Amino acid sequence: MEIPVINLKKLQGDGREETMACLHEACAKWGFFWVENHGIDAGLMKKVSQLVNSHYEERMKKSFYNSDMAKELRDREEPLTGADWESTFFIRHQPNNNINDIPDLAVELKEAFEDYVSQLVKLAETLAGLMSENLGLEMDYLKKAFSEPFVGTKVAVYPQCPRPELVTGLRAHTDAGGIILLLQDDKVSGLEFLRDGEWVAVPPTENGRIFVNLGDQVEVVSNGAYKSILHRVLAPKDGSRLSIATFYNPGGDAIISPARELLYPSQYRFQDYLDYYVGTKFSDKGARFRSIKETVAM
Repeated sequence: MEIPVINLKKLQGDGREETMACLHEACAKWGFFWVENHGIDAGLMKKVSQLVNSHYEERMKKSFYNSDMAKELRDREEPLTGADWESTFFIRHQPNNNINDIPDLAVELKEAFEDYVSQLVKLAETLAGLMSENLGLEMDYLKKAFSEPFVGTKVAVYPQCPRPELVTGLRAHTDAGGIILLLQDDKVSGLEFLRDGEWVAVPPTENGRIFVNLGDQVEVVSNGAYKSILHRVLAPKDGSRLSIATFYNPGGDAIISPARELLYPSQYRFQDYLDYYVGTKFSDKGARFRSIKETVAM
């Protein structure tokens, strides 16, 4: 199955309507998609990837392969459950930055991350605005609903695995938050999403694209119109896989609920609905629902 690709450059001019429709379908029917021409500096993306890979090789790789999990896997015959074959650390960017608390991070990597994430937040806000518009909401609806947002990055390397049939890189889950923007490996695959009962493999990154998936809170705010999708990571057999996932999430104190505009009317007499229906049978159903909802709210 071909994963949708959203070309943000086409939002300018005659391609806007088609691009918005493509984005809406990707959010509603897939829950994940590629974004290209997104405005993130290509050189900066490459620099962050290279620096993270160097950090892993110098600071994380040896301790991972010396871990109890890695040692246990060598002697097992049965699958290893309840564990993930990944080497990770987490950076919190907003509202309280903890990047200086991460052990052994080079100054160059810290500075590159700060520049990269500042650009990424702008992309997340752009996507939030486009999603809001597609849902028939004010363009700043999602941004306001998430305010003040929590922004953090999970940096993960899925090391080359000697027995990938016995362990999962990362167990199947949906993401708890909002909009997830992934800078991933351009050579080694492993990420999979469940769609229509089948696991869809996400290929390595091409042409500087960013991979996007939706978290649980977007599904809630959209009243189920947009979906968070179950996904997993396979343990790689041929080489290690890089994953830099930045989360644009609601702040901890944000109150999340379905947008009122997207809710069906509730607790009305059916006869009242029928009386209204007689004069509006051939009009838009959505407008009818909105009118009934406003009547109920009075």
